[in-house]
Amino acid sequence: MINSAIKRFIWTLGVWWLVALSGLPQAGRAQEQDRPLPDLKEFVNESRKKLRYDRALLSQYTFREKNTERQLDKNGRVTKTKIEVADIFPSPGPEGTYVRVVEKDGKPVPQNELDKQDREREELRRKYSDERRRNARLAKEAEERRKQEETIDEILLAFDISMLGRDAVDGHPTIVLDLKPRRNYKPKTSDAKVFPKIAARVWIHETEHEMVKFEATVIDDIKLGLGLLGRLDKGSGLTGERRKINDEIWLPAIFRAKALGRILLLKGVRAEYISEYSDYQKFSVDVKISTP
Repeated sequence: MINSAIKRFIWTLGVWWLVALSGLPQAGRAQEQDRPLPDLKEFVNESRKKLRYDRALLSQYTFREKNTERQLDKNGRVTKTKIEVADIFPSPGPEGTYVRVVEKDGKPVPQNELDKQDREREELRRKYSDERRRNARLAKEAEERRKQEETIDEILLAFDISMLGRDAVDGHPTIVLDLKPRRNYKPKTSDAKVFPKIAARVWIHETEHEMVKFEATVIDDIKLGLGLLGRLDKGSGLTGERRKINDEIWLPAIFRAKALGRILLLKGVRAEYISEYSDYQKFSVDVKISTP
């Protein structure tokens, strides 16, 4: 897995689905179509109803996640690559998921390590199976969802949103929205503090109002903890795509991040991270843990 501290550092950019960069090529060709675009306010309001943090959706599924971490030199050349593949299962523990690492740098994880992971998962399951801990976890999840909803709502206040036109993404008809920080906006939540330093673009399915694609970039350095915890430099960015699974739900397909900056006061960060998602299955008690 991507180092959790670095992953959190990257995700300080904001919401998983937040999207993309005023410096991208304009989608002007879509505006040449004769068919009128939908009303911006109505379209955004309908899309807001579908916006969710993907983490909440993923908690209902088992899936495979492939994480690639590339360390870069100052010229952008790859100096080191680390790849890890894991099967992800819902879990009663505090993280909400059980990550079963099955492959590292192209080599299968030995059976004894798999057995160790399974024992740790079983211990975690027993530990959090009692009602008190389960209720505490559910309360924590409810509080997280409340904060996420607040952050999503604030996006609509923190950005000036414009409609650029239509575009086709993987065969899906989408409306392209451009998000630019609103001048003099004062953030109301902790997550929103980074919004004035992000520019974004998002592709929303025209009829289903689901986010299909996003891209985002840091347009000004972001300091964490007054700079003591780290710094995310201008030019860092996120891109991602989602796809429709079983013709019923939209879930992540790929997530890319480029991180330039520093963690704490010592460790410099210049890296690329790619997370790829596949083999989705609706979770049930009948799903068995196995390795290929």
